[in-house]
Amino acid sequence: MLNRENVKIGIAPIAWTEDDMPEWGKENTFLQTISEIALSGYKGTEIGCQFPRDTDILNKEFSRRGISAITAWYSSYLNEKPYEVNERGFIDHMNFLKAIGAKHVVVSDQSHSIQHFNNIPHTDKYVITDEAEWKQLAEGLDKLGKIAVDNGMMLIYHHHMTTTVQRTNEIDKLMELTNPKYVNLLFDTGHLTFSGEDPVAILDKHFDRIKHIHLKDVRPDIMKRCRDKKLSFLKSVLEGVFTVPGDKTGSVDYPAIFKILEKRNYKGWLVVEAEQNPYIYNPLDYAKLARAYIKEQTGI
Repeated sequence: MLNRENVKIGIAPIAWTEDDMPEWGKENTFLQTISEIALSGYKGTEIGCQFPRDTDILNKEFSRRGISAITAWYSSYLNEKPYEVNERGFIDHMNFLKAIGAKHVVVSDQSHSIQHFNNIPHTDKYVITDEAEWKQLAEGLDKLGKIAVDNGMMLIYHHHMTTTVQRTNEIDKLMELTNPKYVNLLFDTGHLTFSGEDPVAILDKHFDRIKHIHLKDVRPDIMKRCRDKKLSFLKSVLEGVFTVPGDKTGSVDYPAIFKILEKRNYKGWLVVEAEQNPYIYNPLDYAKLARAYIKEQTGI
């Protein structure tokens, strides 16, 4: 069992309203979403596309429900835009998060990403082959990470499907090139599985850099169909490739993952984050399913 003094269980609102396709779940309001999150037994939420950016409103409504703000995604473009542009956006985003009590700034570099394209196969991602491009990415992240540390925050890098840091060798490369004082790693079980990687091996290898965890599962039959049909990432989401921990249609070896987290005394958030079509997979039902499973597996 995990140490409840060290671990908190949260969820991302992406199951209620799909951040990349906000028309899916647009009826699910901010207040409904966070009320259902609290009702399901979660202690925190990431920030979704339907959430207001008024920090006073966020703090008031979170406090009413006894939940905390965990983090929010920031897209950098360190290989496409001048560093100064990335820095300005990062600082604004970091200050927003700091004002709502969050400690983590989740960053995913979207240079050359095909994540948001609806008709490009998810397998057709850009691969960095130029060492200068890797250096530019790593040095930019180190600079942003130092800004975060200097402000009492932490930069956590999100490897992600259809981006330049998706596969095992790409994660290894980024961890090798970046300073562990400034750049940490988000571990996402679903993205690794969909990419064909071994999430258990990556968790064990990079545990000391992993400061934030996304728990999602993958339906293997749908994953195969998405690959065979060469669907885009967005269409794969709507096809139902992702689900929550505890769904018997999933394939991630969660007992092995939780065993490593227990053995190595993980400290931080465990966040359920399974982007799904809310009109097929009811967000409240799946939030409750995941919460019950995590309690059964971890004791928290």
